[in-house]
Amino acid sequence: MTAEQTGRRIQEALDRLDRLGDGDGAAQQAGEHLVRDLMDFYHDGLARLVGALPAPALAALLDDPAVAALLVLHDLHPEDTTARIHRALAALPGTVEAAGFDPATGTVRLRRTGGGCGCSEEDIEAQLACHAPEVTALEFERAPRLLQIGTRPGEPAEAAR
Repeated sequence: MTAEQTGRRIQEALDRLDRLGDGDGAAQQAGEHLVRDLMDFYHDGLARLVGALPAPALAALLDDPAVAALLVLHDLHPEDTTARIHRALAALPGTVEAAGFDPATGTVRLRRTGGGCGCSEEDIEAQLACHAPEVTALEFERAPRLLQIGTRPGEPAEAAR
């Protein structure tokens, strides 16, 4: 289960608590308090694990989307947003690279290189959601149009001179 799916399930559970409550929001508040306490508990445990891991072991774990999502969620990921964006894109099949990230809008500009990506926009979004949830929008750069000089189809080469 991804971090995004888990977040949706938690929100659904909180909504159910609110519907089961007496309408004053007390059940929703109790559920949110429970989630905050669990998050604090997990943060403390994960912080100890991350601190105890040798650097090579931690580096190997950073490619795992579930581990990356947990570390980002708890503000324990050792890489900055740009590095996490590059890590996420490197794990995708094909060739797509980040051409820039605007933290104010959450938009990452992407460039397809080589023969294309081989993955869908949804695949890219899913990968970025785990590694860099700060990314909220994708913007693809358009490839420059190539100017082709030569004869037109059906035109003899001599007529083109």
